Amino acid sequence: MIADVLADTGARMDRAVEAAKEDFATVRTGRANPQLFQKILVDYYGSPTPLAQLASLNNIEARTIVVTPYDKSALKAIEQAIRDTPNLGANPTNDGNLVRVTMPELTEERRKEYVKLVRTKAEDAKVHVRGIRRKAKDDLDALKSDVGEDELVRAEKELDSLTRAHVDAIDDALKRKEAELLEV
Repeated sequence: MIADVLADTGARMDRAVEAAKEDFATVRTGRANPQLFQKILVDYYGSPTPLAQLASLNNIEARTIVVTPYDKSALKAIEQAIRDTPNLGANPTNDGNLVRVTMPELTEERRKEYVKLVRTKAEDAKVHVRGIRRKAKDDLDALKSDVGEDELVRAEKELDSLTRAHVDAIDDALKRKEAELLEV
């Protein structure tokens, strides 16, 4: 029973770390990256549809992405959705067949704002991991009558090391993203 709780907790913490990494990928750096466009929703015939389902994204230059829609009638909606996306700062151009998005150069002030944003996202992810730990601790405490005190203490130590490992993984991803953001 303890092993089940720890295995479930580890899997949930792994998903939290992956979600944090995906969230970091949506913060733009000096380079154009197709992952920046993963969370953009386009109003496609009245329903919000992820951009990746409507078009292919190709990185042709360091700061330029070409969005080629599968349905040419969605060009205007795709262009408008990219323009309306906050924290992207991109100005898309439409030539009738595809949308070309050139990312502007980041200023030092903007880079620092993005670092703050990424740190906030990292802290939110760590809080989520700690919440998962708290629930697992409650689950372990509920097993107190079924297992011995020693088993419970051992499981809590294992839970703490599991939590520490996942928080460290978030910190490592944060350091990599900060270095990427501050790189000129």
